[in-house]
Amino acid sequence: MQAMPAPALWDISPAIGPGTPAFPGDQAYEQVWTARIGPGCPVNLSAIRLSPHLGAHADAPLHYRDGARAIAAVSLEPYLGPCRVIHALDAGPLVRPEHIAHALPGPHSRLPRQRPPLRTALGAAGALPARVLVRTCRRAPTEGNDVFSAFAPETLDHLADLGVRLVGIDSASVDPADSKTLPSHQRLLERDLRVLENLLLDEVPEGDYELIALPLRLEMACASPVRAVLRPLPAGSAVDAQASPVGGLMSSPVNGDGPAPPSGHPMDSEFDPGFDR
Repeated sequence: MQAMPAPALWDISPAIGPGTPAFPGDQAYEQVWTARIGPGCPVNLSAIRLSPHLGAHADAPLHYRDGARAIAAVSLEPYLGPCRVIHALDAGPLVRPEHIAHALPGPHSRLPRQRPPLRTALGAAGALPARVLVRTCRRAPTEGNDVFSAFAPETLDHLADLGVRLVGIDSASVDPADSKTLPSHQRLLERDLRVLENLLLDEVPEGDYELIALPLRLEMACASPVRAVLRPLPAGSAVDAQASPVGGLMSSPVNGDGPAPPSGHPMDSEFDPGFDR
């Protein structure tokens, strides 16, 4: 039997509507019609009210520190470019470094050894793109659920040490729902990492892709919805090694500014590391 052709584009954004699960305490989706087509009115017009954390979204530093940058002031570069999708299914409450080690450079990696080295933002040699998305759900929940996999802070440290500048996850938060200290959110701030939450990765095989997930230019917002998509990396790109499946990981192509930060907040400086990957 001939294999089904791989999709040219993976939409990794869940649909948003009145039934979309909201994090406890967040504003759910509401929509009203302010005008309808009829005599004297040629158009339909709607107004919506929702939390910017509903569906696939990008958190701003303002979400976890007063006075930090709103989403409009964050560089767009981390949200566009090569990324790696890693599966950490059944990881439990926290995704730890060992759950993703098989897809990272290192002694436990199952990456093809012939992949060309890629200079990271830290100047080290490696094959890891600057963006990593982690799939934890076998099937994305369709109802609100306060039990999900989040990131262990040490996992974020490990990825940052490897030159990663954006992390994503298919659960509602990088911290457990009952956390009051948000250690992983604080680690995002300390390591100057960008984050995407509530991604839909059910149908996406492990491997390298191009990520496009630009936030809106909301000048005062602590987050923004994104329409996140993946597509095969262009032929000849630095992480496009044309490799075969290895140990469950396939390399590409696989198809299966707002309020200014106050002084004294070094991680919210205007410096953005180079995203040449």
